Amino acid sequence: MERIEHNRIGNIRWRILALLFFATTINYIDRQVIGILKPFIAGDLGWTEADYGFIVTAFQVAYAIGLLVTGRLLDKYGTRAGYLLAVIVWSVAAAAHAAARGVGSFIAVRFFLGLGESANFPAAVKSVAEWFPKKERALATGIFNSGSTVGAILAPVMVSGITVLLGWRLAFVLTGLTGFIWIFFWLLYYRHPLQHKSVKKPELDHIFQDKDDVQPGKRVSWWLLLKHKETIAICLTRFISDWVWWFFLFWIPDFLAKTGGVNIKELVLPLIIIYTVSSLGGIAGGWFSSYLIKSGRSIDFSRKLAILFSAFLVLPIVFVPLLNELWLIVFFIALATAGHQSWAANIFTIISDVYPKGLVGSMAGLSGFMGAIGGALSASFVGLILQISNSYTVIFTIASVVYVLNWVIIKIFIKRIEPLHLS
Repeated sequence: MERIEHNRIGNIRWRILALLFFATTINYIDRQVIGILKPFIAGDLGWTEADYGFIVTAFQVAYAIGLLVTGRLLDKYGTRAGYLLAVIVWSVAAAAHAAARGVGSFIAVRFFLGLGESANFPAAVKSVAEWFPKKERALATGIFNSGSTVGAILAPVMVSGITVLLGWRLAFVLTGLTGFIWIFFWLLYYRHPLQHKSVKKPELDHIFQDKDDVQPGKRVSWWLLLKHKETIAICLTRFISDWVWWFFLFWIPDFLAKTGGVNIKELVLPLIIIYTVSSLGGIAGGWFSSYLIKSGRSIDFSRKLAILFSAFLVLPIVFVPLLNELWLIVFFIALATAGHQSWAANIFTIISDVYPKGLVGSMAGLSGFMGAIGGALSASFVGLILQISNSYTVIFTIASVVYVLNWVIIKIFIKRIEPLHLS
């Protein structure tokens, strides 16, 4: 009987995880369309590199603003309502790109896309904290976060096919509409465990097995969160490294087109390889730390070792600007994206390791805000550097070392990864 109950909860949680995975997949399809179509749109509308940088910055600024607000709203009103509203906003904004006619209008629709999409990761991280015990969260996070790379894989296939057949404007419309399919299943299946009719006491005991993982009884201020070194460490690592992933999404298609001479059809296979490897990296990074914990190692040791290994995967990207062989370039970029996703699976999970469930959305939003601010600043920086120097060398050099720096920051500021007692 106990075996049957455990299997049933496993089925319910896998269904929840599938919803988070597909939301993240759609999220990344919608945000990556513009990177794939940049050569087409720039040719049609006469964008400069700096124009494109400012358009990407608009998304990042809105994403940062949204993260600062959505985490709090998710903690206050719940994941079900918050995620629903977010997907509606970003899906409408994604489709509205088709109506944009110049740099100003693209900045406007990217801004609203960023506002809507900002809720995805706080909502997904909070959902994992609600439905999974600590020893299972890194793997669960790695799985839902792999949706970002699956979205990055599907985007070039979908976008190139639609663009060739119907034009780039309809590529925005048709990809934007996929969010409304997800909404139907979200309303059908998602509830908090305590409100889910199919979840019985043995299943709730499994979910809430961590005795120190409790809901706080009062609202906690930003200032109280920022007084703790753990908050500073997580926010600082997001600030200095999130931009690398945005760079992969928004500039790698253009980089491959310019350095490798590949067209939109030829871009599909390299991008599929890059993001398939990154997806596997995210799942492997989450699995590795979860495996170590189940094998008896501490959460602190397991998360930090996984983050160190993730950093080693990114280091070789420093050689990319020196290479002329397309598939060697693809190999090093793929390793770097795998390293980022492995790091992301563990840094997201550290939030739920350290903070009570009732603050996970707020902390995920706050740290995401810092990551988005770093991304916004770097987007304009990257665009201007490329326009001035016409070279990617400086950008790849900086990107190669930030994840090692992340590990150092975590080692210094978080002496031990354990539940934080807020006062």
